[in-house]
Amino acid sequence: MTLKAVLFDMDGTLVDSESVHFNIWNDLLAPFGVQYDEATFCQRFSGRPTLEAAKEVVEKYQLTISPEQLTNDKYAAFGRFVSSNLPAFMPYAKEVLEEIKASGLKMALVTGSAKDEAYPILKGYGIFDWFDCVVTKDDVINPKPAGDPYQLALDTLQIKADEAIAVEDTFTGVSAASNANVPVFAVPNHFTLEHDFSKAAGKFVNLKDLLKWVQNKL
Repeated sequence: MTLKAVLFDMDGTLVDSESVHFNIWNDLLAPFGVQYDEATFCQRFSGRPTLEAAKEVVEKYQLTISPEQLTNDKYAAFGRFVSSNLPAFMPYAKEVLEEIKASGLKMALVTGSAKDEAYPILKGYGIFDWFDCVVTKDDVINPKPAGDPYQLALDTLQIKADEAIAVEDTFTGVSAASNANVPVFAVPNHFTLEHDFSKAAGKFVNLKDLLKWVQNKL
């Protein structure tokens, strides 16, 4: 394979935002008397589409709010929060992005987050323009775990699936890349270590180890 591009997930892969998502969810659910502990919530919902999570929570607790309204409230609250409170980079993330950008490989961001959630983080850190392509859930009809976001990235970069690799931290993300026939490597965080990564081409402890693999392919 001739590697031409690396396609990165964002939440839990490049930025440590899972805790932010968790806190926003708990803030929104508190008026309904619903609270989760962080480990349980992240293990169950990390990587899953927001609307899917909202439907499950609304149905389970018979909430007096529609899943669609809860989803929109969550997007808005997350976007407001990260506009002034940037989540930390995951270990080695910024260095790895710098190295891959310098290598001449194309880079794309393929996230299950909404545009209003992702853009404040990317622009807040000044890395939005590092990516040759940014795909959010708003850019496709079928978000992750469907393969559509990755297919859109491939089409935008004008490359084939076997000319790229994807980097994901969740079962949902790995499934999405796999559904687009993109070889995908899992770099789980402490919330997603137990996820099913059987569809991944490999698994790395951290992004630095992934970078070494990439450099060996150049």
